[in-house]
Amino acid sequence: MKLLGLTGGIGMGKSAAADCLRQLGLPVTDTDTLARELVAPGQSALREIQRAFGDGVVDDAGVLRREELARIVFADDNRRRELEAILHPRIRAAWLAEAARWRERGCLAGGVVIPLLFETDAAWQFSATICVACTAASQQARLRARGWSEEQITQRIRAQWPIERKIAAARYVIWAEGGLANTAGQLARILRGVGVVP
Repeated sequence: MKLLGLTGGIGMGKSAAADCLRQLGLPVTDTDTLARELVAPGQSALREIQRAFGDGVVDDAGVLRREELARIVFADDNRRRELEAILHPRIRAAWLAEAARWRERGCLAGGVVIPLLFETDAAWQFSATICVACTAASQQARLRARGWSEEQITQRIRAQWPIERKIAAARYVIWAEGGLANTAGQLARILRGVGVVP
């Protein structure tokens, strides 16, 4: 089975590219979704986060207060690394288990969306890595459309490798300007290049 690692800068179109992969018939898992499942009420990761960051990061219903946690970790690299040490091993185990299930089902290929693919040294696990990128202006506009402040945008971009470094590390690059049809066309060519016919 060909396992494809999909990464890129925040707000650059990874989710749209993942949707295109699904439309082309490939199973896809997104590590952001896995992370949300791992910090659901009652999960061991949430208890560990609460111990590390204090009761203020969990509300009265036992639900993670994401904005409060983000406020802490994106303002302090050491606290962010502390959170990553809790979550990243669990996230990797979850997507590896999902990929194993795809192999058991006889899938020809599957995709895993990992924003920090290179930062977490996961590239070697994949048949090919794909970086989704766009202009800095488009990225800023997309993140502002999410309601993020300039400070939030700067903090989150700073927490990842520069997009130029991700592009250089990836086997393939998708330029996510020009709409979904353009992204889908690029993905179809990449799949043919790695020996998968959608």
